Amino acid sequence: MHTGHLSALSAKHSQLDQRIATETQRPLPDQMLLAQLKKEKLRVKEEMQR
Repeated sequence: MHTGHLSALSAKHSQLDQRIATETQRPLPDQMLLAQLKKEKLRVKEEMQR
């Protein structure tokens, strides 16, 4: 895998992690958005492991 591609995936994974943390801190977190973000984060993580 290209190093640049892996770096981009890593950055996206970190960004998703931050968005999840931010949403979780809200008084009424959007559960649908959290589920979507977590699913995307898992997809990125799986792609990084290939």
